Amino acid sequence: MLKFQTEIMQKAIVIGLFCLLLLPTSAFAHKLIPTDGTNIDYESALDIPDPVISWAMYEELEGKPLFYKFDAKKGDRLFSSIVIPKLEPLENFTPSLVLIGPETFLSLVDELKVMDSNNEFDYPMPNGYVAYVFDYTGPIPSKEFYEPFGQITYWERQEIDLELEAPGKYYMAVFDKNGSYGKLAVAIGYVEDFSGNDFVTVLPNAWLESRYFSEDFSPLFILVGILSGIFGLIGFGIYRKVR
Repeated sequence: MLKFQTEIMQKAIVIGLFCLLLLPTSAFAHKLIPTDGTNIDYESALDIPDPVISWAMYEELEGKPLFYKFDAKKGDRLFSSIVIPKLEPLENFTPSLVLIGPETFLSLVDELKVMDSNNEFDYPMPNGYVAYVFDYTGPIPSKEFYEPFGQITYWERQEIDLELEAPGKYYMAVFDKNGSYGKLAVAIGYVEDFSGNDFVTVLPNAWLESRYFSEDFSPLFILVGILSGIFGLIGFGIYRKVR
C-alpha cells in the first residue's frame, strides 16, 4: 500500500511540475525580493544582491520614499523600471525613480545627456553623493502589458538604462512628488537567473504574492480547486486500493 501511495504522489508532483513548465518563459523574468515597507531611509534600504540579475519588488508608497541599495562594478549596466498594476485608482499614479550615487559618476548623466532627469529629491544625501530623479512624462493611460506568470496587467512607467562608470555603493529610491499613495512594482536588472529549486520555492511564493499585490484572488480559488481535485483523486484511489 505504501508503494502505491508513493506512486500516486509522484504522479501528482510530475503533473504539477508539468503544468508549471507550461507557463511562458517570459513569466520568469524577475525574482521577487520580499518587502515590508520598512526600507524608508539609507540605513534600512533593501539590499539588492546583484544589480545585474533581474529582481522585482512589490511596494506600496504611503507618503515616504522607499530605498534600495546595491554594490556595482565599473562598467556594470544598470537597468531599472517602474510599473503600476492596472487598478482603477492608480491610473494617474506616477511615482518618481531616483538614482543616488557618487557625485563623480552621476555628473555624467548631465554631461552625456543620456536621459531626462532632474535633482528634485528633497532628502538628505550621503556625503559625496548626488541624486538624479527620473519622472514619468508619457501619456496617461500609458502603454499596458500583461505578465503571464503573475497574471497581472500593468501600466508602464519610466525606466533607466545606463552604464555605471564608477565602482561603489549606489542607492535607488521611489517616491511621489504629490504625496500620493499607491502600489507599484520596482524592477532592476536584466539577466534571468533561476535554478531548479526556484521552481518549487521562489516561484510559488512569488505567484501568491502577486495575487495579494494585484488584489485579484480568483486564480487562487481556481488553483485551490485544481489541487483539491488532484488530492481528492489520490484519496479516492487509495480508498479503492484499500477496499
